[in-house]
Amino acid sequence: MFFMRARFFSTAVFLAALLFGLPSLAASRCDINVPTERVDLAQVSLAYQSIGRASDPALLLVMGLGGQLIHWPDEVVVALCQQGFRVIRYDNRDVGLSTWRQAPVDANLTFEVLRYKLGLPVSAPYTLTDMADDAFGLMDALHVEQFHVLGASMGGMIAQHMAAMAPQRVESLTLIMTSSGAEGLPAPSAALVQLLSRRGAPNREVALEQQADLLAALGSPTVSDDRQALLHQAAQSYDRAFNPEGVKRQIMAILAERSRVALLNQLRVPTLVVHGTADPLLPVMHGVHLAAHIRGSQLKLIPGLAHRFQEAFKAPLLAAVLPYLQAHREDSSHWAQIDPVAEHNLL
Repeated sequence: MFFMRARFFSTAVFLAALLFGLPSLAASRCDINVPTERVDLAQVSLAYQSIGRASDPALLLVMGLGGQLIHWPDEVVVALCQQGFRVIRYDNRDVGLSTWRQAPVDANLTFEVLRYKLGLPVSAPYTLTDMADDAFGLMDALHVEQFHVLGASMGGMIAQHMAAMAPQRVESLTLIMTSSGAEGLPAPSAALVQLLSRRGAPNREVALEQQADLLAALGSPTVSDDRQALLHQAAQSYDRAFNPEGVKRQIMAILAERSRVALLNQLRVPTLVVHGTADPLLPVMHGVHLAAHIRGSQLKLIPGLAHRFQEAFKAPLLAAVLPYLQAHREDSSHWAQIDPVAEHNLL
């Protein structure tokens, strides 16, 4: 009887330790302080982080214009990981710690913006399709065949190409604050465009002030930003990496691609579109139009959300995204497909 009680007590202690230790186990599994690693591809060297178990379903985060992997809020990354995903975030080519190996190309952004406004073709050193190839190269190097994709802003545009180029690999698509690129959609204000294209700075102090101005302009009118917090965020980005010429080349890649509507009309990948009603860069009709052209997609509009991951909107964003991702986490039965359409005809 004594041995039976002792055995029962030991088992109870083990189960209690297992159950009550789950939060700490999840926390250690989802440690965001993992080292930044590097993958060398043909044209680029990509810096990335992988958070979570390699055996978990992979979720690739694709950042927007000029954004670095550190711009994905850590608490959002942890929340995604705790849902059972291996979260992979990386620096796109030409920003952060990633590099583009081609010889420097003279990029006259002012001239190309003028051509864009006149309806003329825009010349870019590389395309959004090239950037989608980068993402596939990263996942190939990590030996991940199928994965979920979550893209924000320009990252959402890249993600659209990924779903078109290899739909059998993209298990689900989440598109946040992004666009189809179609003509006739509402444009941002001229003042915001000027802030966005203001990339030259004589020193660190001026660069930080410029970035803080841009962050403030991209924020929600319902939220009061603390200037010092914006400057601190700008300083973190600047001190990690500062490549204004790379951002100019990314802008041209966006401008060079007029519309993805024909591509979107062919997609058959499960898709969630999330957009804010107060987005000053890509007004809300961009999200509505995007969802309307992806068959079977879901659309979630977040009141007051602008074009930044502001603290006040992290919970609403997670509330929109997490149930969708969880529903598709183990579901690979969608038979993703795309009807034949030539990529070069979509630009």
